[in-house]
Amino acid sequence: METSFALVLLLLAGIGGVFAFNRLVRHRNLVREAWSGVDVQLARRHDLVPRLAEVVRGHAEFERGVLENVTRLRAQAPTVAPSRGTPLASRELQDGENALATQMRSLLAIVEAYPELRAGESFLDLQARLVEVENQLQMARRYYNGTVRDYNTAVESFPSNLVASAAGFRIEPFFQVESAFERATPEVRL
Repeated sequence: METSFALVLLLLAGIGGVFAFNRLVRHRNLVREAWSGVDVQLARRHDLVPRLAEVVRGHAEFERGVLENVTRLRAQAPTVAPSRGTPLASRELQDGENALATQMRSLLAIVEAYPELRAGESFLDLQARLVEVENQLQMARRYYNGTVRDYNTAVESFPSNLVASAAGFRIEPFFQVESAFERATPEVRL
């Protein structure tokens, strides 16, 4: 009797472990799928940077430093997926993308001084595409962060945390990237 009871408990624990493992795998795969959406939008953003720099270059020759920084940061962006076991949204990637966004904001600020450039059809088309990419990137980032939240909750919750630690599931970081169109909040003094 005691042996059959122990076998039933062992069987239930095994079944629970299988369900917890499968749940963790599902959440990890959702995180990877969500990351691919972020990666696509980052690639689209990077494809627009050289075109934006080229359009501005002809009108703002004296702003060469900003153009060179934008081009350099775009070239430094990682082009390969993270290796297995490393976080998808690494701190290095986030810092690089945020530096690129800051330089793009500087570039767009330069455009403000050139009304003929702002009114140009090629710039307006490029700006519209950049706005669309930035909006899509923000949506992809929110979806990714939501899947990471669910995955991390599964990794840290009992009893799936026991399976997660035994099977090597690790916490994934959230991805915080700035938009090229975000502006600093103005300081107001009363």
